[in-house]
Amino acid sequence: MHGVIFVAICIGGTILLIATLGLILIGIIRAAKTGGISKKERQVHAEETKMIQDIFNGLSKMEDRIEALETILIERQRKDI
Repeated sequence: MHGVIFVAICIGGTILLIATLGLILIGIIRAAKTGGISKKERQVHAEETKMIQDIFNGLSKMEDRIEALETILIERQRKDI
């Protein structure tokens, strides 16, 4: 009786081991095909990148405006002196 239980446990363990290794192999193959990033994650990264670029461009324009205003203020101060 104990021999039957031992054999059943060994067979069950072997089946679980094969299933686990199969799932790991499938995961590795999927990661290799997609580069590890899902399509949805790539879209999110693309949106974030675009948003950051828009912020950078907006800040660059704001910097130009501030420099122009500083120039105007300096010229007015020179006229007042």
